[in-house]
Amino acid sequence: MCMRWYFDIMSGTYPVVMGDRGRLVLPAPLRERLRLEKGSPLVLLDTPQGIVIATREQAKKLVRDSLAGDSLVDQLIAERRAAAAVEDVA
Repeated sequence: MCMRWYFDIMSGTYPVVMGDRGRLVLPAPLRERLRLEKGSPLVLLDTPQGIVIATREQAKKLVRDSLAGDSLVDQLIAERRAAAAVEDVA
């Protein structure tokens, strides 16, 4: 499965520095824009493109988007039909 990650350049980038005990502080403008508060659950994704920090909803959307496209059922049916066509010719 090939995962595709899309980033909205308009979202901006925010420099952070690893602090004491591995802590990261998210900049206030980002926390405010995403309405993050103390205790807000976040997901850290280790991807081939780099580390992504996302809310649970953002992570769900990334996974759904990466799985979008041809369904596995449709692919299987197409393969079975192709195999049946080869058998019918023989």
